[in-house]
Amino acid sequence: MDIVYIRELRAATIIGVYGWERRIRQTVVLDLELATDNRRAAASDRIEDALDYAALSARVVSFIEGSEFQLIETLAEQVAAIVLGEFGVPWLRLRLAKPGAVAQARDVGVVIERGERA
Repeated sequence: MDIVYIRELRAATIIGVYGWERRIRQTVVLDLELATDNRRAAASDRIEDALDYAALSARVVSFIEGSEFQLIETLAEQVAAIVLGEFGVPWLRLRLAKPGAVAQARDVGVVIERGERA
C-alpha cells in the first residue's frame, strides 16, 4: 500500500454549536492520508492511472464550503464518506482542525481512520 497525502487543505464553512458561530464562516484545516497503489501510475506516467488529488481536493473543499454542520465530528465523517465512496480510496486517515476554537490552543480537532488498510 502506498499513501498519497494532502496537507493543510483549507475551506471556510459554517461550523459550530453557538449562535455566533452559525452567523459566520470559519476556516477548517484538513490533512488527509489516502491509501492507493501507485505502481500503475508510476509505470504509465498518466494522471488517469493515479489518484487525482486535485479533483479530490476540489470536491472536498466544495462540499465543506456548502455545509453547515454543528460538530467537526460530523463534518469529518461526511468528508470521509465522500472520499471513500467517490474516489475508490480503500482507507484514509483524516485530521480536521478548527483553528481558534479554544483561545489557549492553536486549534482543536479530530483524527479519524476509515476503511480497510491493505
